Amino acid sequence: MGNRSFFRQVRSFEYSFWILNIIEMLERLSYYGVRVVIPIYIAQADEIHGLHFSQLQKGQIFMWWALVQSLIPMFSGGFADRYGYKKTLTISFILKISGYLLMATQREFYPFLGGTLVLATGTAFFKPGIQGSLVQTLSPENSSVGWGIFYMLINIGAFLGAPLAHFMYGISWAAVFYASAGIISLNLLMLLTYPEIPSNSDKTVSPLHVIKTTLNDIFEPKLLIFIIIMSGFWLVFMQLFDMLPNFIADWVDSSDLVVRFNLPSFMLRMTDRGLMVSQEWLINANSAIIILTVVIISWLVSRMRRVTSIFIGITITSAGLIVSGYFMSGYLTILGILLFSIGEMLASPKMNEYLGIIAPPGKKGQYMGYANIPLAIGWAYGSFLGGTVYDKMGDKANLAIRYLQEFHQMSESVTRPEAMAKLVDITGLTFNEATLLLWNTYHPYTLWTRFTLIGFVSALGIFIFSYYVNEEKDKIK
Repeated sequence: MGNRSFFRQVRSFEYSFWILNIIEMLERLSYYGVRVVIPIYIAQADEIHGLHFSQLQKGQIFMWWALVQSLIPMFSGGFADRYGYKKTLTISFILKISGYLLMATQREFYPFLGGTLVLATGTAFFKPGIQGSLVQTLSPENSSVGWGIFYMLINIGAFLGAPLAHFMYGISWAAVFYASAGIISLNLLMLLTYPEIPSNSDKTVSPLHVIKTTLNDIFEPKLLIFIIIMSGFWLVFMQLFDMLPNFIADWVDSSDLVVRFNLPSFMLRMTDRGLMVSQEWLINANSAIIILTVVIISWLVSRMRRVTSIFIGITITSAGLIVSGYFMSGYLTILGILLFSIGEMLASPKMNEYLGIIAPPGKKGQYMGYANIPLAIGWAYGSFLGGTVYDKMGDKANLAIRYLQEFHQMSESVTRPEAMAKLVDITGLTFNEATLLLWNTYHPYTLWTRFTLIGFVSALGIFIFSYYVNEEKDKIK
Protein backbone atom coordinates (compact mmCIF):
# COMPACT_ATOMS: atom_id res chain seq x y z
CA MET A 1 0.00 0.00 0.00
CA GLY A 2 2.71 2.47 0.99
CA ASN A 3 4.70 1.82 -2.20
CA ARG A 4 1.95 3.20 -4.39
CA SER A 5 2.70 6.84 -5.26
CA PHE A 6 0.74 9.55 -3.49
CA PHE A 7 -0.58 11.13 -6.71
CA ARG A 8 -1.64 7.77 -8.15
CA GLN A 9 -3.69 7.16 -5.04
CA VAL A 10 -5.34 10.60 -5.29
CA ARG A 11 -6.24 9.99 -8.96
CA SER A 12 -7.82 6.67 -8.07
CA PHE A 13 -10.74 8.21 -6.14
CA GLU A 14 -14.19 8.18 -7.70
CA TYR A 15 -16.52 11.15 -8.30
CA SER A 16 -18.73 10.07 -5.39
CA PHE A 17 -15.74 10.21 -3.03
CA TRP A 18 -15.28 13.94 -3.72
CA ILE A 19 -19.01 14.72 -3.43
CA LEU A 20 -19.07 13.02 -0.03
CA ASN A 21 -16.09 15.07 1.08
CA ILE A 22 -17.78 18.34 0.08
CA ILE A 23 -20.92 17.34 2.01
CA GLU A 24 -18.75 16.53 5.03
CA MET A 25 -16.89 19.85 4.78
CA LEU A 26 -20.14 21.89 4.73
CA GLU A 27 -21.55 19.90 7.65
CA ARG A 28 -18.39 20.51 9.70
CA LEU A 29 -18.43 24.23 8.81
CA SER A 30 -21.94 24.55 10.22
CA TYR A 31 -21.11 22.38 13.24
CA TYR A 32 -17.87 24.12 14.23
CA GLY A 33 -19.41 27.52 13.52
CA VAL A 34 -21.28 26.74 16.74
CA ARG A 35 -18.94 24.31 18.47
CA VAL A 36 -15.88 26.58 18.76
CA VAL A 37 -17.75 29.26 20.70
CA ILE A 38 -20.53 27.42 22.53
CA PRO A 39 -18.51 26.85 25.75
CA ILE A 40 -18.19 30.64 25.99
CA TYR A 41 -21.87 31.22 25.19
CA ILE A 42 -23.01 28.67 27.76
CA ALA A 43 -20.80 29.31 30.78
CA GLN A 44 -18.34 32.21 30.48
CA ALA A 45 -19.08 34.54 33.38
CA ASP A 46 -17.95 37.73 31.63
CA GLU A 47 -19.75 37.08 28.30
CA ILE A 48 -22.34 39.86 28.44
CA HIS A 49 -25.00 38.23 26.25
CA GLY A 50 -24.20 34.62 27.15
CA LEU A 51 -26.44 32.17 28.98
CA HIS A 52 -24.36 32.35 32.20
CA PHE A 53 -25.01 28.73 33.11
CA SER A 54 -22.57 27.21 35.59
CA GLN A 55 -19.63 25.04 34.55
CA LEU A 56 -21.50 22.09 36.05
CA GLN A 57 -24.51 22.83 33.83
CA LYS A 58 -22.21 23.14 30.83
CA GLY A 59 -20.77 19.74 31.69
CA GLN A 60 -24.28 18.28 31.90
CA ILE A 61 -25.22 19.70 28.49
CA PHE A 62 -22.09 18.27 26.88
CA MET A 63 -22.55 14.93 28.63
CA TRP A 64 -26.07 14.40 27.24
CA TRP A 65 -24.99 15.80 23.87
CA ALA A 66 -22.19 13.24 23.81
CA LEU A 67 -24.40 10.29 24.74
CA VAL A 68 -27.06 11.06 22.13
CA GLN A 69 -24.68 12.02 19.34
CA SER A 70 -22.34 9.11 19.86
CA LEU A 71 -24.54 6.21 20.98
CA ILE A 72 -27.34 6.52 18.42
CA PRO A 73 -24.85 5.68 15.60
CA MET A 74 -24.63 2.19 17.12
CA PHE A 75 -28.04 1.70 15.53
CA SER A 76 -28.25 4.41 12.87
CA GLY A 77 -25.16 2.88 11.23
CA GLY A 78 -26.96 -0.43 10.74
CA PHE A 79 -30.06 1.36 9.51
CA ALA A 80 -27.97 3.36 7.04
CA ASP A 81 -26.67 0.08 5.61
CA ARG A 82 -30.19 -1.37 5.51
CA TYR A 83 -32.28 1.56 4.24
CA GLY A 84 -29.77 3.62 2.25
CA TYR A 85 -27.17 6.26 2.93
CA LYS A 86 -28.98 9.01 1.02
CA LYS A 87 -32.20 8.68 3.06
CA THR A 88 -30.17 8.66 6.26
CA LEU A 89 -28.39 11.88 5.30
CA THR A 90 -31.67 13.61 4.41
CA ILE A 91 -33.12 12.81 7.84
CA SER A 92 -29.89 14.03 9.42
CA PHE A 93 -29.96 17.43 7.75
CA ILE A 94 -33.59 18.10 8.69
CA LEU A 95 -32.89 17.28 12.33
CA LYS A 96 -29.72 19.41 12.40
CA ILE A 97 -31.49 22.45 10.98
CA SER A 98 -34.23 22.07 13.63
CA GLY A 99 -31.61 21.77 16.39
CA TYR A 100 -29.80 24.96 15.39
CA LEU A 101 -33.08 26.90 15.28
CA LEU A 102 -34.02 25.72 18.76
CA MET A 103 -30.61 26.64 20.17
CA ALA A 104 -30.93 30.11 18.63
CA THR A 105 -34.22 30.83 20.37
CA GLN A 106 -34.03 29.07 23.78
CA ARG A 107 -32.22 30.58 26.76
CA GLU A 108 -33.50 28.48 29.66
CA PHE A 109 -31.52 25.37 30.63
CA TYR A 110 -33.87 22.55 29.64
CA PRO A 111 -35.21 24.06 26.39
CA PHE A 112 -31.64 24.84 25.31
CA LEU A 113 -30.55 21.33 26.27
CA GLY A 114 -33.43 20.00 24.14
CA GLY A 115 -32.13 21.95 21.14
CA THR A 116 -28.64 20.48 21.57
CA LEU A 117 -30.11 16.97 21.70
CA VAL A 118 -32.06 17.48 18.46
CA LEU A 119 -28.80 18.66 16.85
CA ALA A 120 -26.97 15.69 18.38
CA THR A 121 -29.54 13.27 16.94
CA GLY A 122 -29.10 14.75 13.48
CA THR A 123 -25.33 14.44 13.76
CA ALA A 124 -25.75 10.85 14.96
CA PHE A 125 -27.54 9.97 11.73
CA PHE A 126 -25.04 11.92 9.64
CA LYS A 127 -21.82 10.26 10.77
CA PRO A 128 -22.45 6.60 9.84
CA GLY A 129 -24.30 7.67 6.69
CA ILE A 130 -21.39 9.72 5.35
CA GLN A 131 -18.63 7.42 6.64
CA GLY A 132 -20.39 4.25 5.51
CA SER A 133 -20.70 5.76 2.03
CA LEU A 134 -17.07 6.82 2.05
CA VAL A 135 -15.78 3.37 3.01
CA GLN A 136 -17.54 1.92 -0.04
CA THR A 137 -15.50 4.21 -2.30
CA LEU A 138 -12.11 3.18 -0.83
CA SER A 139 -9.85 0.21 -1.35
CA PRO A 140 -7.06 -1.23 0.83
CA GLU A 141 -4.56 0.41 -1.54
CA ASN A 142 -5.85 3.98 -1.11
CA SER A 143 -7.68 3.94 2.24
CA SER A 144 -4.95 5.68 4.24
CA VAL A 145 -4.73 8.65 1.86
CA GLY A 146 -8.51 8.60 1.41
CA TRP A 147 -9.10 8.97 5.13
CA GLY A 148 -6.38 11.63 5.23
CA ILE A 149 -8.16 13.70 2.55
CA PHE A 150 -11.45 13.21 4.36
CA TYR A 151 -9.86 14.39 7.60
CA MET A 152 -8.27 17.38 5.84
CA LEU A 153 -11.64 18.55 4.48
CA ILE A 154 -13.25 18.03 7.89
CA ASN A 155 -10.69 20.46 9.24
CA ILE A 156 -11.11 22.95 6.41
CA GLY A 157 -14.74 23.13 7.48
CA ALA A 158 -13.71 23.38 11.13
CA PHE A 159 -11.11 26.07 10.35
CA LEU A 160 -13.66 28.22 8.53
CA GLY A 161 -16.04 27.78 11.46
CA ALA A 162 -13.94 30.13 13.63
CA PRO A 163 -14.18 33.24 11.41
CA LEU A 164 -17.83 32.42 10.73
CA ALA A 165 -18.57 32.27 14.47
CA HIS A 166 -16.48 35.36 15.21
CA PHE A 167 -18.33 37.41 12.60
CA MET A 168 -21.80 36.13 13.50
CA TYR A 169 -21.61 36.65 17.28
CA GLY A 170 -20.48 40.19 16.45
CA ILE A 171 -24.03 40.55 15.15
CA SER A 172 -25.74 38.48 17.86
CA TRP A 173 -25.43 35.07 19.47
CA ALA A 174 -28.66 33.95 17.77
CA ALA A 175 -27.07 34.77 14.40
CA VAL A 176 -24.39 32.12 15.06
CA PHE A 177 -27.03 29.38 15.12
CA TYR A 178 -29.06 30.79 12.22
CA ALA A 179 -25.94 30.86 10.04
CA SER A 180 -25.17 27.22 10.81
CA ALA A 181 -28.76 26.24 9.98
CA GLY A 182 -28.42 28.03 6.64
CA ILE A 183 -25.14 26.30 5.77
CA ILE A 184 -26.43 22.81 6.56
CA SER A 185 -29.43 23.57 4.32
CA LEU A 186 -26.99 23.69 1.40
CA ASN A 187 -26.33 19.98 1.90
CA LEU A 188 -29.94 19.21 1.01
CA LEU A 189 -29.07 20.65 -2.41
CA MET A 190 -25.78 18.73 -2.50
CA LEU A 191 -27.73 15.49 -2.15
CA LEU A 192 -29.18 16.13 -5.61
CA THR A 193 -25.65 15.60 -7.00
CA TYR A 194 -24.97 12.58 -4.81
CA PRO A 195 -25.34 9.14 -6.38
CA GLU A 196 -26.71 6.53 -4.01
CA ILE A 197 -23.93 4.11 -3.11
CA PRO A 198 -25.06 0.53 -2.42
CA SER A 199 -24.07 -0.85 0.98
CA ASN A 200 -24.17 -4.49 -0.19
CA SER A 201 -26.18 -5.33 2.94
CA ASP A 202 -29.24 -7.56 3.16
CA LYS A 203 -32.25 -5.36 2.40
CA THR A 204 -34.82 -7.92 3.55
CA VAL A 205 -34.01 -7.97 7.25
CA SER A 206 -36.36 -6.31 9.75
CA PRO A 207 -35.47 -3.27 11.93
CA LEU A 208 -35.48 -5.59 14.96
CA HIS A 209 -32.90 -7.81 13.27
CA VAL A 210 -30.70 -4.75 12.59
CA ILE A 211 -30.76 -3.85 16.29
CA LYS A 212 -30.06 -7.44 17.36
CA THR A 213 -27.10 -7.76 14.96
CA THR A 214 -25.69 -4.43 16.09
CA LEU A 215 -25.77 -5.47 19.75
CA ASN A 216 -24.35 -8.94 19.06
CA ASP A 217 -21.43 -7.78 16.92
CA ILE A 218 -20.20 -5.22 19.45
CA PHE A 219 -19.20 -8.01 21.83
CA GLU A 220 -16.57 -9.33 19.43
CA PRO A 221 -13.60 -9.33 21.88
CA LYS A 222 -11.01 -7.36 19.92
CA LEU A 223 -13.59 -4.77 18.88
CA LEU A 224 -14.82 -4.34 22.44
CA ILE A 225 -11.31 -3.97 23.88
CA PHE A 226 -10.41 -1.46 21.16
CA ILE A 227 -13.53 0.58 21.99
CA ILE A 228 -12.69 0.67 25.72
CA ILE A 229 -9.10 1.78 25.11
CA MET A 230 -10.07 4.48 22.62
CA SER A 231 -12.58 5.91 25.10
CA GLY A 232 -9.64 7.31 27.07
CA PHE A 233 -8.29 9.02 23.96
CA TRP A 234 -11.63 10.73 23.28
CA LEU A 235 -11.95 11.82 26.92
CA VAL A 236 -8.65 13.68 26.53
CA PHE A 237 -9.38 14.87 22.99
CA MET A 238 -12.69 16.59 23.73
CA GLN A 239 -11.19 18.79 26.45
CA LEU A 240 -9.61 20.89 23.69
CA PHE A 241 -13.10 21.92 22.59
CA ASP A 242 -15.05 21.71 25.86
CA MET A 243 -12.73 23.07 28.55
CA LEU A 244 -9.75 24.78 26.91
CA PRO A 245 -11.89 27.62 25.41
CA ASN A 246 -12.99 28.70 28.89
CA PHE A 247 -9.45 28.22 30.24
CA ILE A 248 -8.05 30.48 27.50
CA ALA A 249 -10.70 33.15 28.12
CA ASP A 250 -10.05 33.02 31.87
CA TRP A 251 -6.26 32.71 32.09
CA VAL A 252 -4.21 32.87 28.89
CA ASP A 253 -2.53 36.18 28.03
CA SER A 254 -2.14 36.40 24.25
CA SER A 255 -1.55 40.16 24.11
CA ASP A 256 2.09 39.61 23.05
CA LEU A 257 0.87 37.69 20.00
CA VAL A 258 -1.37 40.60 19.04
CA VAL A 259 1.55 43.05 19.09
CA ARG A 260 4.29 40.76 17.72
CA PHE A 261 2.34 39.64 14.65
CA ASN A 262 0.13 42.71 14.19
CA LEU A 263 -2.92 40.45 13.95
CA PRO A 264 -6.04 41.72 12.16
CA SER A 265 -9.06 42.83 14.15
CA PHE A 266 -11.23 39.89 13.06
CA MET A 267 -8.96 37.58 15.11
CA LEU A 268 -9.06 39.73 18.24
CA ARG A 269 -11.33 40.35 21.20
CA MET A 270 -11.28 43.20 23.70
CA THR A 271 -11.32 41.93 27.29
CA ASP A 272 -10.94 43.41 30.76
CA ARG A 273 -7.25 42.41 30.51
CA GLY A 274 -6.73 44.17 27.18
CA LEU A 275 -6.79 43.14 23.53
CA MET A 276 -6.39 39.36 23.18
CA VAL A 277 -6.53 36.79 20.41
CA SER A 278 -10.04 35.30 20.41
CA GLN A 279 -10.04 31.83 21.94
CA GLU A 280 -11.62 30.36 18.80
CA TRP A 281 -8.63 31.53 16.74
CA LEU A 282 -6.14 29.98 19.16
CA ILE A 283 -8.09 26.71 19.05
CA ASN A 284 -8.16 27.09 15.27
CA ALA A 285 -4.43 26.36 15.17
CA ASN A 286 -5.59 22.74 15.51
CA SER A 287 -7.49 22.80 12.22
CA ALA A 288 -4.82 24.84 10.44
CA ILE A 289 -1.97 22.41 11.06
CA ILE A 290 -4.19 19.46 10.13
CA ILE A 291 -5.24 21.07 6.85
CA LEU A 292 -1.61 21.71 5.92
CA THR A 293 -0.15 18.33 6.86
CA VAL A 294 -2.72 15.56 7.35
CA VAL A 295 -2.73 14.15 3.81
CA ILE A 296 1.03 13.87 3.54
CA ILE A 297 1.28 12.50 7.09
CA SER A 298 -1.38 9.90 6.25
CA TRP A 299 0.67 8.86 3.22
CA LEU A 300 3.93 8.75 5.22
CA VAL A 301 2.44 6.50 7.91
CA SER A 302 0.56 4.29 5.46
CA ARG A 303 3.28 1.63 5.90
CA MET A 304 2.93 1.78 9.68
CA ARG A 305 0.67 -0.62 11.54
CA ARG A 306 -2.52 1.21 12.36
CA VAL A 307 -2.45 0.38 16.06
CA THR A 308 1.17 1.62 16.27
CA SER A 309 0.17 4.94 14.71
CA ILE A 310 -2.71 5.21 17.19
CA PHE A 311 -0.35 4.54 20.14
CA ILE A 312 2.07 7.29 19.08
CA GLY A 313 -0.82 9.63 18.36
CA ILE A 314 -2.47 9.24 21.78
CA THR A 315 0.87 9.83 23.53
CA ILE A 316 1.57 13.06 21.63
CA THR A 317 -2.03 14.28 22.00
CA SER A 318 -1.90 13.84 25.77
CA ALA A 319 1.40 15.70 26.02
CA GLY A 320 0.04 18.49 23.83
CA LEU A 321 -3.03 18.96 26.00
CA ILE A 322 -1.06 19.58 29.19
CA VAL A 323 1.32 22.00 27.43
CA SER A 324 -1.65 23.96 26.02
CA GLY A 325 -3.21 24.40 29.45
CA TYR A 326 -0.31 24.56 31.88
CA PHE A 327 0.87 28.11 31.17
CA MET A 328 -0.57 31.60 30.82
CA SER A 329 1.53 32.28 27.70
CA GLY A 330 -0.29 32.44 24.37
CA TYR A 331 2.84 31.12 22.65
CA LEU A 332 2.91 27.96 24.77
CA THR A 333 -0.83 27.47 24.34
CA ILE A 334 -0.35 27.40 20.56
CA LEU A 335 2.64 25.07 20.91
CA GLY A 336 0.52 22.67 22.95
CA ILE A 337 -2.31 22.82 20.40
CA LEU A 338 0.13 22.07 17.57
CA LEU A 339 1.49 19.03 19.44
CA PHE A 340 -2.08 17.95 20.15
CA SER A 341 -2.89 18.23 16.43
CA ILE A 342 0.05 16.07 15.36
CA GLY A 343 -1.10 13.36 17.76
CA GLU A 344 -4.68 13.68 16.54
CA MET A 345 -3.59 13.12 12.93
CA LEU A 346 -1.79 9.92 13.90
CA ALA A 347 -4.63 8.53 16.02
CA SER A 348 -8.09 9.60 14.89
CA PRO A 349 -8.04 8.82 11.12
CA LYS A 350 -6.32 5.50 11.83
CA MET A 351 -9.09 4.50 14.22
CA ASN A 352 -11.72 5.00 11.51
CA GLU A 353 -9.49 3.29 8.95
CA TYR A 354 -8.99 0.31 11.28
CA LEU A 355 -12.73 -0.16 11.81
CA GLY A 356 -13.57 0.46 8.15
CA ILE A 357 -11.21 -2.23 6.88
CA ILE A 358 -12.03 -4.93 9.42
CA ALA A 359 -15.78 -4.36 8.89
CA PRO A 360 -17.44 -7.35 7.14
CA PRO A 361 -19.13 -6.73 3.75
CA GLY A 362 -22.54 -5.12 4.20
CA LYS A 363 -21.66 -3.76 7.65
CA LYS A 364 -19.51 -0.71 6.84
CA GLY A 365 -22.04 1.78 8.19
CA GLN A 366 -22.57 -0.38 11.28
CA TYR A 367 -18.84 -0.46 12.05
CA MET A 368 -18.54 3.28 11.42
CA GLY A 369 -21.32 3.59 13.99
CA TYR A 370 -19.16 1.62 16.42
CA ALA A 371 -16.45 4.26 15.92
CA ASN A 372 -18.68 6.64 17.85
CA ILE A 373 -19.02 4.45 20.94
CA PRO A 374 -15.58 5.32 22.43
CA LEU A 375 -16.39 8.96 21.65
CA ALA A 376 -19.66 8.58 23.58
CA ILE A 377 -17.95 7.07 26.61
CA GLY A 378 -14.96 9.43 26.62
CA TRP A 379 -16.83 12.62 25.76
CA ALA A 380 -19.73 11.95 28.16
CA TYR A 381 -17.62 11.07 31.19
CA GLY A 382 -15.07 13.73 30.23
CA SER A 383 -17.86 16.33 30.16
CA PHE A 384 -19.05 15.30 33.61
CA LEU A 385 -15.49 15.20 34.98
CA GLY A 386 -14.44 18.38 33.19
CA GLY A 387 -17.47 20.34 34.37
CA THR A 388 -16.91 19.26 37.97
CA VAL A 389 -13.15 19.86 37.92
CA TYR A 390 -13.27 23.20 36.11
CA ASP A 391 -16.07 24.50 38.33
CA LYS A 392 -13.92 23.91 41.43
CA MET A 393 -10.37 24.39 40.14
CA GLY A 394 -10.42 26.47 36.97
CA ASP A 395 -13.36 28.87 36.73
CA LYS A 396 -11.84 32.29 37.39
CA ALA A 397 -15.10 33.84 38.58
CA ASN A 398 -15.60 31.05 41.12
CA LEU A 399 -12.00 31.40 42.32
CA ALA A 400 -12.47 35.16 42.66
CA ILE A 401 -15.52 34.54 44.89
CA ARG A 402 -13.51 32.01 46.89
CA TYR A 403 -10.64 34.49 47.33
CA LEU A 404 -13.01 37.22 48.53
CA GLN A 405 -14.51 34.83 51.07
CA GLU A 406 -11.19 33.41 52.32
CA PHE A 407 -9.03 36.53 52.40
CA HIS A 408 -11.52 39.40 52.73
CA GLN A 409 -14.23 37.67 54.80
CA MET A 410 -16.97 38.73 52.40
CA SER A 411 -20.21 37.13 53.48
CA GLU A 412 -22.59 38.84 51.04
CA SER A 413 -23.51 37.07 47.83
CA VAL A 414 -21.40 37.86 44.78
CA THR A 415 -22.52 36.60 41.38
CA ARG A 416 -20.12 35.09 38.86
CA PRO A 417 -20.47 37.91 36.27
CA GLU A 418 -19.49 40.56 38.85
CA ALA A 419 -16.88 38.54 40.77
CA MET A 420 -13.71 39.77 39.05
CA ALA A 421 -14.81 43.40 39.11
CA LYS A 422 -15.50 43.04 42.84
CA LEU A 423 -12.06 41.50 43.42
CA VAL A 424 -10.38 44.33 41.50
CA ASP A 425 -12.34 46.90 43.51
CA ILE A 426 -11.54 45.34 46.89
CA THR A 427 -7.82 44.69 46.24
CA GLY A 428 -7.02 47.76 44.15
CA LEU A 429 -5.30 45.56 41.57
CA THR A 430 -5.73 45.70 37.82
CA PHE A 431 -7.60 42.86 36.08
CA ASN A 432 -4.27 41.39 34.91
CA GLU A 433 -2.80 41.57 38.40
CA ALA A 434 -5.94 40.04 39.92
CA THR A 435 -5.80 37.20 37.40
CA LEU A 436 -2.17 36.52 38.28
CA LEU A 437 -3.04 36.63 41.99
CA LEU A 438 -5.66 33.89 41.53
CA TRP A 439 -3.30 31.87 39.31
CA ASN A 440 -0.56 31.87 41.95
CA THR A 441 -2.96 31.26 44.83
CA TYR A 442 -5.10 28.41 43.44
CA HIS A 443 -2.92 26.92 40.64
CA PRO A 444 -5.77 26.24 38.16
CA TYR A 445 -3.31 24.77 35.64
CA THR A 446 -2.97 21.61 37.76
CA LEU A 447 -6.43 20.50 36.63
CA TRP A 448 -4.91 19.28 33.33
CA THR A 449 -2.72 16.68 35.03
CA ARG A 450 -5.49 14.12 35.54
CA PHE A 451 -6.58 14.32 31.92
CA THR A 452 -3.05 13.81 30.67
CA LEU A 453 -2.62 10.75 32.91
CA ILE A 454 -5.80 9.25 31.45
CA GLY A 455 -4.34 9.78 27.99
CA PHE A 456 -1.08 8.07 28.87
CA VAL A 457 -2.96 5.09 30.34
CA SER A 458 -4.92 4.79 27.07
CA ALA A 459 -1.67 4.92 25.11
CA LEU A 460 -0.27 2.11 27.26
CA GLY A 461 -3.45 0.14 26.65
CA ILE A 462 -3.20 0.41 22.86
CA PHE A 463 0.52 -0.47 23.08
CA ILE A 464 -0.35 -3.73 24.86
CA PHE A 465 -3.30 -4.32 22.51
CA SER A 466 -0.98 -4.06 19.50
CA TYR A 467 0.80 -7.27 20.54
CA TYR A 468 -2.43 -9.21 20.27
CA VAL A 469 -3.54 -7.87 16.89
CA ASN A 470 -2.57 -9.83 13.81
CA GLU A 471 -3.26 -7.35 11.06
CA GLU A 472 -3.11 -9.94 8.30
CA LYS A 473 -5.76 -12.14 9.91
CA ASP A 474 -7.87 -9.12 10.78
CA LYS A 475 -7.92 -8.11 7.09
CA ILE A 476 -6.06 -4.89 7.83
CA LYS A 477 -3.28 -5.19 5.25
